[in-house]
Amino acid sequence: MKVLVTGAAGFIGSHVSLYLLERGDEVVGLDNLNDYYDVNLKLARLERVRSHKNAANFSFVKMDVAERDNMAAMFEEQQFDKVVHLAAQAGVRYSLENPHAYIDANIVGFTNILEGCRHNQVKHLVYASSSSVYGANESMPFSVHDNVDHPLSLYAASKKANELMAHTYSHLYQLPTTGLRFFTVYGPWGRPDMALFLFTKAILEGDPIKVFNYGKHRRDFTYIDDIVEGIIRTLDNTASSNPDWSGEKPDPGTSKAPWRVYNIGNQSPTELLDYITMLEKKLGKEAQKELLPQQPGDVPDTYADVEDLINDVGYKPETPVEVGIGRFVDWYLSFYKK
Repeated sequence: MKVLVTGAAGFIGSHVSLYLLERGDEVVGLDNLNDYYDVNLKLARLERVRSHKNAANFSFVKMDVAERDNMAAMFEEQQFDKVVHLAAQAGVRYSLENPHAYIDANIVGFTNILEGCRHNQVKHLVYASSSSVYGANESMPFSVHDNVDHPLSLYAASKKANELMAHTYSHLYQLPTTGLRFFTVYGPWGRPDMALFLFTKAILEGDPIKVFNYGKHRRDFTYIDDIVEGIIRTLDNTASSNPDWSGEKPDPGTSKAPWRVYNIGNQSPTELLDYITMLEKKLGKEAQKELLPQQPGDVPDTYADVEDLINDVGYKPETPVEVGIGRFVDWYLSFYKK
């Protein structure tokens, strides 16, 4: 297959690109290489992809998904079979500071992706949604069959909007689309704005770490390899309509259109303080903890019901949190030569 991977220099995108190359697909990676976090890390991830034994099947395009004309021209020229759309303005808290970045990347950019797929006969679009869409929901575990109409951040609202926009295109143009609600992804080559990265850096340097909600909130931490496995299995399982779907009792997780949304998580939440304890054990050093109240936009707990993904594509998260943290620390010490 010829696959477009947007956000290819990103944490998840670079891993997905490597997986696709490993199995022999042709990959076009797209990224705007913005400076939301360290560009050198993005370039290092890209170099890792370019160093793969099948790198002849990889090409890179530096472009912003919000560039309407350039995106349209690229889709027309390249003629992709499938698309994995991971490019987005990420982060809950940053959406409080710079809301326009989320509209440009996550709304305008996603429209350009949908239009490119629609006009060029793309067979399946798989795109990143987020566990953040559950917002004020408190019923655990989070299920795709629950309504998600109360987001707590603009980031979450933009991801919910993506799911609605995708449904429209699936309905109007029979474009198969699948949204994946990621639950706190972590692992080697991860994002510097995420807790594990921040905590590791601070502990090694002897700085205090900020522990919000007094460390009491729980997250369904999901290891990168399990996430990538789920993405690829979903990509290969083209979204189809649910013949039993009823407009009288509409199921939020399926449709009469070829549209699906899935949770992709570890299905095993960990309390933040326990997560920190595992990290301290691996580093052999205790953290100085600054216990703080919950931040605006954050949800107290996340816990994924992934039964639909298990049933439909055979997804099975297999990496215990302690093992995943260990692998991240080994990578961090090697990459930053600590």
